[in-house]
Amino acid sequence: MARTQAVDYAQRRERIVDSAARLFSERGFLGTSIADLADACRTSKSLIYHYYASKEDILFDVMHSHVKALLDAAEEIAARPLEAPEKLKATTTAFMQLYLGAAHRQRVLLNELDNLPNDQRKIVVDIQQRLIRIVEATLAEIRPVLTANNPLRTPAAMLYFGMINWMHTWLDPDGRANPAHIAELASSIFLEGISGSASLS
Repeated sequence: MARTQAVDYAQRRERIVDSAARLFSERGFLGTSIADLADACRTSKSLIYHYYASKEDILFDVMHSHVKALLDAAEEIAARPLEAPEKLKATTTAFMQLYLGAAHRQRVLLNELDNLPNDQRKIVVDIQQRLIRIVEATLAEIRPVLTANNPLRTPAAMLYFGMINWMHTWLDPDGRANPAHIAELASSIFLEGISGSASLS
């Protein structure tokens, strides 16, 4: 007879992922063992393996849950009837909130991608590419010169991500600078720069 799934199965997996995100962020994926994770979850190694077949599967869920949340937010904003500059501002604010709310996952995403098996890494990278395409499309609305053939189209999008991707390392969400105001500042700096840049012509 097949073993029935606990009613809180998903919640237990999420607790494992939360703990793993913190440990992988602080110690690195290679520096964290399943025993370490079991201790952090106050459970046994065998129970961890009941929910996940391998440490790599846990790493994948840490990353996939994060990039999927970013993609869901970006796609929802892209579908809104907003002017392109407002879309970029809304996207930046959403990304900021997700980065700060999942700082450990963001750090793991940036530092541990090479430790995923090829098939799982491809899934994460494909989602990242979809995020880049969404930002590229928004930037092309702002500066129509950024057509698909423009060699600066992707670099422009990557410059945008480069500006915001590391905010979780230095921005205190409880500090004097309101995260929403920082998101607005980042959007304004980027919009003013890309709108007036003669190098795109």
